[in-house]
Amino acid sequence: MAARRRRWRLKKRTRRQLQGWGAVAVVAAAVWVAGHWAAVWPVLVAVLSVVVAVGASWALLRAHRRAVGQDRAWRAQEEARARELSMAEVDALSWQEFETYVADLCRRDGCAKVVVSGKSGDLGADVVGYLADGRKLVVQCKKYAPHRSVSSQDMQKFVGTARLEHGADVALFVTTCHTFTKAALGLALRQDIVALHRDLLGSWVKGAHLETLIPLNGSGGGTRRRPPA
Repeated sequence: MAARRRRWRLKKRTRRQLQGWGAVAVVAAAVWVAGHWAAVWPVLVAVLSVVVAVGASWALLRAHRRAVGQDRAWRAQEEARARELSMAEVDALSWQEFETYVADLCRRDGCAKVVVSGKSGDLGADVVGYLADGRKLVVQCKKYAPHRSVSSQDMQKFVGTARLEHGADVALFVTTCHTFTKAALGLALRQDIVALHRDLLGSWVKGAHLETLIPLNGSGGGTRRRPPA
């Protein structure tokens, strides 16, 4: 206990000594500055000017970044709202009409020989056609409510038929719901299936070209080979 008190007193004495030396240094600096004021004040003015300029630049940069971030967030909200408005008419379609609508989007973007199955037992090929570069496109259409998710079972069925049964070069799974389950999306990426959820479909409806949407699905962008001549 006594040793602890001695250490505390020593620290307190050392602190006082440091404070005293600090005060002496401040006084000495003030005296020196007063004696050399004519030479010192231009330097102080220059330093203060630099500090003010740097501070103002930093404040402007932060304000600019904040404004850019707010503008991006606003644009994203507006784009999402516009997509939802464009999807209102799609939501009103029956599943048969939805398949026909997707076929029309394919034709709009330059696909040729587009055919709609329009019947059950089509083995996942609701729409079939050819992209402008000759690749065969096979589309599975799922008219689901927005809150639903595409399951891995849905994706498995399409994976098993898109290429083996229909010879797809680009296999497109398009749905009106917002999400694919994690398992379904993982399967799509591993099997090179283009998974087009509601947001991407909304962009397609609004005018985005199919060729620009295909690469947005991670690695599931379709094969690059073309059918043999």
